[in-house]
Parts: sequence; structure tokens; C-alpha cells
Amino acid sequence: MAMHQSTHRGSGFHLPSSRRNGAVSVPGAADSVEAGALTARAFVFASARVLMGFVFLWAFLDKTFGFGYATASGKGWIDGGSPTEGFLGHVAVGPMESTFHSWAGAAWAVWLFMLGLLGVGLALTAGVALRPAAVAGTVMMALMWAAEWPPAKHLSDGSASMSTNPFADYHVLYAVLLIALAAVSAGDALGLGRLWARLPIVRDHAWLR
Repeated sequence: MAMHQSTHRGSGFHLPSSRRNGAVSVPGAADSVEAGALTARAFVFASARVLMGFVFLWAFLDKTFGFGYATASGKGWIDGGSPTEGFLGHVAVGPMESTFHSWAGAAWAVWLFMLGLLGVGLALTAGVALRPAAVAGTVMMALMWAAEWPPAKHLSDGSASMSTNPFADYHVLYAVLLIALAAVSAGDALGLGRLWARLPIVRDHAWLR
């Protein structure tokens, strides 16, 4: 009786063979998981790219038309206001304070600033020319960081600067994100990056990628 039960259990116990068969039936499971992870990563970077593009585009639109947010209604560029005079003219800290004051309201500074906001915003939103956009955006962020000069505890008049971090403020984070988006070709997903890369001039000049 004992022998019969043992034989019956042994002949009907097929878990090991079931595992083997299961493993054979899905040979590409690991590849599928990896491909899914890469796709998810691409869409995360693409989403960050579009949001970052909107940051630049909104700044351009608000300063141009004066939507009443950072730029008061009736004070937009289109109304004769200066997008740089208010910000650069009130710089009150840092080694470039006097330099920024001399730039405030200058036509060349206004045009470079506004074209930079528009160009970087459009490039990020469309997913094209991410490398030039990263360079231009990083330069803009560096200048704005210098204008606010987070390392200072006090302004020129001795009042507290209210700096929340002496180095890693949002300008630094934006610059790092711009460089990262260009490095991973974030325009290939949810953007025109692949079409842009096929253009003859872009193929011949990789820095335009």
C-alpha cells in the first residue's frame, strides 16, 4: 500500500517539468521587459522635454504680451516694455552687478534674451536641435544665476539675500536637465527628433542634433 502511494505521487508530480516548459515558451521575456523599460524611459525624458520647453515658451509669451503674471498687463514687450530692464536693472548682488545694470534695457540684450527664450522653447517642444538649445539655455541659466548670485548671504545694501541654496538653485537644475535631454536624444519620442536627424545638414553637422 505504501509502495503504491509512493509510485502514484511520483508519477503525478510534474512541477519541475512545468517550470521547464514555461521557461521555453517565453524565451524573449527578458528582452520584452528591457524594451518596455527603454520605452518608458524615453517617454519620461520626452515629457520632461516638453515641460521644459513650455517653461521657456511661457516666459517668452508672458514677457511679450504681458499676461499679468510675471509681467504686468500693458507692460509687455509688444506694449513698449523692456523684458530686461526690470530684472537686470534691479540686480543688487554679485560680481556682475554693475555689468548687468549697463545691459538693462539695451536693445541687443532684449533681442538676444527674447530670441533665446523663443528658440530654446520651440526646440525643446518640437524635439529638434536639442544640442544648440542646451548650449543656449545653459548660457542663459548661468547668466540668470549670476544675476541672482545665490552664494551671497547679503545684498549690496546689507539686507538678507534670502537665498535658499548657495549653489543648487533652479537655474542649475534647469541647465543640467537641458544637457541631459540633449545627451539622450529626448526628441526622438513625442517629437520630431528622428526626422530632424535625417536632414542632410544635420547629418553633416552632428552638433545640430
